[in-house]
Amino acid sequence: MPLILPFAGKLPQIAPDAFIADNATIIGDVVIGAGASIWFGCVLRGDTNYIRVGARTNIQDGTVVHVAREGRGTEIGDNVMIGHMAMIHACTIKDGAMVGMTACIMDDAVVETGAMVAAGAFISPKKIVGSGEVWAGRPAKFWRMMSEQDRHYFLSGVEHYYELGREYRTGIPHSRPWD
Repeated sequence: MPLILPFAGKLPQIAPDAFIADNATIIGDVVIGAGASIWFGCVLRGDTNYIRVGARTNIQDGTVVHVAREGRGTEIGDNVMIGHMAMIHACTIKDGAMVGMTACIMDDAVVETGAMVAAGAFISPKKIVGSGEVWAGRPAKFWRMMSEQDRHYFLSGVEHYYELGREYRTGIPHSRPWD
């Protein structure tokens, strides 16, 4: 069973059709939207501020989502894909964005709709990753605009994790093109 804990009188609110892995930890003022998936070893700690996770968003294995005491909480929009072992801290990730594996996004940074943060990138506090842009590096900088291949990979990834989360939650396999 996932570890779902209240903090300061606030209990996480999780949509009934969201998938939460057995060893995920969700604490405090956290809201998880419909069809979202929180994978193995993730920690969402909304203790000193809030965390919002949108519909059909997937937060993959080992990712930590946290907040700052002051200012805004952490907001993650709908249809967002966050890769394994990312660090998401007191920032905003808008609808349809993608965050690569082991990326780190810091306080008051914004990843705009349809933007991509490359694997391993470090988005410094208060940076804005523009819509359709790909940022890479440590510290991250604009690298290029997203390609059609990037968009296809992202859209298929969101759908894959939505279906996989549904399968884990219900035990009913979905049709896979390779079956």
